[in-house]
Parts: sequence; structure tokens; C-alpha cells
Amino acid sequence: MSESDPTDHALAAIASILDKPESLSFSEASAAAEKPVEKPAAEPSGPVEADGYSKTGPGPLQAIRFKWTVRRDDNGDYFVDETIGDNSVPISSGPMPKDAAVKFVDERENEARRRFEGIKREMAARDVSG
Repeated sequence: MSESDPTDHALAAIASILDKPESLSFSEASAAAEKPVEKPAAEPSGPVEADGYSKTGPGPLQAIRFKWTVRRDDNGDYFVDETIGDNSVPISSGPMPKDAAVKFVDERENEARRRFEGIKREMAARDVSG
């Protein structure tokens, strides 16, 4: 991850929103953050259809939630489009093989979820100690 990684910026924005009591209390933010986010019902037992494969990251606000979507171009190459919220311009990664594109989406979503959970734990610790 580079210093200009958009995940860092979005997670920092989430943390700053959660840290401002006048905008949203921590208990409200925690409740919102615990609402289910698009998750697959179960891991597929067979091969995954890569074109259109998508995952959405965690967060209490749709406007700053990440989404990763695999697409296949006319040449058969696979790309991953990463967006933040509904109206952002996608940042594309690729070309890459089909399996690498699916793995990229899974890894990005797992990393975002891990970071978000870390921020929630940090905020909870501040709330308890403060």
C-alpha cells in the first residue's frame, strides 16, 4: 500500500466522522457499522464467475464505502474497478488474469474490513477510557 492509497483516506474520513460527537455519536456509529454489508451467503464451491464479481467494504456511510468490481474488456483481459460511494470515478487495476482479479477483490475487501475493525476497536477504547 502506498501513502496515497485511497483506502487510507476513506478510513481516516470514517474515523474522523465517528470521532465527532456532534455529527454522530459512537454508539449510533457502532450500530450503523454493525448493519450487514453486502456479503456472499457462502463461499462458492465451484469456479467463480469473475466478470461482475463484486464486494463492498465496511462502514457506516454509503457515501464513503468502497466497492470493488471485476470487469472483462473486449480483449478478454480482467480489470478491477475500485470506487468510493456511488458517484466516484473508478480507479482501475489491471489487466490481470481472471483468478488474480477475484483474489485482488477479496484481498482489498479483507484489508478494508480489518482496518475498519481496528478503527472501531480504537474508538471503543477511547470511549471507555475517556
